[in-house]
Amino acid sequence: MLRLHFEAQIESLPRKKATLIAHPDAFETKEIGNLGEIGSLLSKRKLQQHFKMNLSKEPVWLTDKLVFLGQIERTNNFENTKPTGSVHTKEGKKEDFVLNDTALAYKSKQGLVIITGCSHAGICNIIEHAKKVCNEPRVIDVIGGFHLMQPPAKQIQQTSEYFKNLHSKEVHACHCVDLDSKIALSKVSNIKEVGVGLSLKFT
Repeated sequence: MLRLHFEAQIESLPRKKATLIAHPDAFETKEIGNLGEIGSLLSKRKLQQHFKMNLSKEPVWLTDKLVFLGQIERTNNFENTKPTGSVHTKEGKKEDFVLNDTALAYKSKQGLVIITGCSHAGICNIIEHAKKVCNEPRVIDVIGGFHLMQPPAKQIQQTSEYFKNLHSKEVHACHCVDLDSKIALSKVSNIKEVGVGLSLKFT
């Protein structure tokens, strides 16, 4: 997006200055194992030269139906129990529980469509947070990564129980969901295939 924006500026093409919406911690330095730095390669200071910035822990409504969920409340005891590397904060280096992890929710006429990234906050935590923010108990679809790669037995058991009681119309589990986890979720929910070119329409 930065490249396209910059090229349009050079070529004097019509363009609108975009607003980047993110959690305030999204640009913190992060490290994990032997990989070293895994945080954003672009700093907040650099991005501010090209875009408007809206850094918020609180939900931000993008339209009357689509909301950036902000910082996800961690309300259960089986998700996000271990840190993912470390993060450098103003208070020093700390274990990273990825507080900047977030998602989107769309309010359709039939209920919520929840669109996740990596779900480090926990897919069940995200769904509960979306229901609270949108004041809508119905969920018709959950689309995205669920952070279920070789999860502990307790986590997949509790997650399966949660999805069983969710009664969503469909579930589109994408990246970071291993085969065993998909099989477990398929026993309690309507798991659908996901691939390049998939088009979903919600009203």
